[in-house]
Amino acid sequence: MLTRLRKLFLITAMCVTFVAAPLGSASAESASGIQSDADKAFELGLLIGDGKGVDAAYLNKTSTRLQAAIISLRLNGKLKEALAFNGKTTFADAKQVGKANQSVLAYLKSKPELGWQGSGNNLFEPSAAISSKQFYKVILENLGYKSGTDFTYQQSEDFAASHGLKQIAGKASLQNTHLATSLVEALSANTKSGKPFFDTLQASGVLASQASLPQGERIGLAKNDKLGTYFTDKNGRTLYFFTKDAENVNSCQGDCLKNWPIYYDANLQLPAWLNKADFGVITRTDGAKQLTYKNWPLYYFAKDSKAGDVTGEGVGGVWFTAKSDYAVMLGTSKEAGNYLTDDYGRALYYFDKDTAGKSVCEGNCLVNWPAYSSSNVSVPSTVKGTDIGAITRPDGSKQASYKGFPLYYFIKDTAHGDLLGQGVNDVWYIVDPAKFNGTAASTAPVVPTTPTTPAATAKTYNIDIKEYSFGKEALTIEAGSKVTFTNFDEMKHNAVALDGAFSTPLLAKGESYTVTFDKPGTYNYFCEPHKSFMTGQIIVK
Repeated sequence: MLTRLRKLFLITAMCVTFVAAPLGSASAESASGIQSDADKAFELGLLIGDGKGVDAAYLNKTSTRLQAAIISLRLNGKLKEALAFNGKTTFADAKQVGKANQSVLAYLKSKPELGWQGSGNNLFEPSAAISSKQFYKVILENLGYKSGTDFTYQQSEDFAASHGLKQIAGKASLQNTHLATSLVEALSANTKSGKPFFDTLQASGVLASQASLPQGERIGLAKNDKLGTYFTDKNGRTLYFFTKDAENVNSCQGDCLKNWPIYYDANLQLPAWLNKADFGVITRTDGAKQLTYKNWPLYYFAKDSKAGDVTGEGVGGVWFTAKSDYAVMLGTSKEAGNYLTDDYGRALYYFDKDTAGKSVCEGNCLVNWPAYSSSNVSVPSTVKGTDIGAITRPDGSKQASYKGFPLYYFIKDTAHGDLLGQGVNDVWYIVDPAKFNGTAASTAPVVPTTPTTPAATAKTYNIDIKEYSFGKEALTIEAGSKVTFTNFDEMKHNAVALDGAFSTPLLAKGESYTVTFDKPGTYNYFCEPHKSFMTGQIIVK
């Protein structure tokens, strides 16, 4: 395993931006009881896929109105009849689809009672994307509820939630991963007549007689205004990570386990958009089994008394809600204290020769210290989200940063809990977020070019980010001046130099970030989320 990991590290490091493979653990076991909703939906014939079946390419495709209609027909047992239909009256845009699906559209046109009357002007818009609201309407109607009678279209998500259907709520545009999870979720719901939907589908022949519902536990998703989306069990109880597990997955023992019970079931069902390979099982030193996500063992908190409670968040600075989208996590070492990790618990480092917004690690340096990059957005609640950003390297690739300073892996960290890069050559260090305020290179005193002439007092200029603009004119400043970017918009913005010379974190409304410009030159920059139209220029003389 370690040999394979080292080869992967070397190959990826040569590509500058490094994507870490999950670290192995001596106690890790195969988890044959872990199943994705995509697997289950395919197994039951609820999703067929295209070409190669329900593979990753299919699951990542945008879901369409035609797909939703076909699924609806499949659930009510009318799909074969629709495919064989030869009626001539159809929608004006029916020729946008293949011959078999043209029969489906003609069938829907002939059956207005099915509720698929298109988008107006005799158009069906078969390729149009669908929202969670639209798909929940489809599911509810197949459960026997009538739109316009039992619920209105605008109420479809709330009405669905009252019947236990909420896993894909709030999505303006669905992918096939969402369809898979919504379909599996619906199997456990009751129809309007009070019968289990699963039993109804079996009785009608839509599902085979030997088919079965998912067994055991399920990873649920809940939302919190402050914490975002986090993991729960099937009953809505919050799941947690323990930062000390980054060093040793058996860190929680004795009384700790009384307060933080382990999460385990031999069978685990997952939302289709989560990577099944990220989940696993460990056998603890006491013989108990525990489910893990991205190497992090999963726990409950004893003081969470009901679904939605997140009272364990931030406890002791070492317990945090389990999530899939951490841009950075925290590890805790007995010797080194707290430090930043990636979402798999792999240690992150800073290079003491770097300055804010710029990496001086190139060539062989990057082979040994691969750049860390992440598209995730969440951080533990004890870490300031605006401290996590990105710089643009000279080759155009992105590298994650903390307080503007680039983050790296160490290639020799191959086992769970490794901190082998700490103190290497007295320039490589882990990042303690509570103590880190910059590198030695960034705080080194500036030597005046003319020793007998006192350096001029540095000026500070302001760039106000308003109405999605950095201002209409270029800003001209003197070398050594500071520029403070302040965001006045409701939307988050940042400023990133085209040449990688500087990069601010994403700034929320009212937040500021200051950059010092020591070298003369012209600095063109842009806002990453709105780079097509939000640009600016700073001229340093």
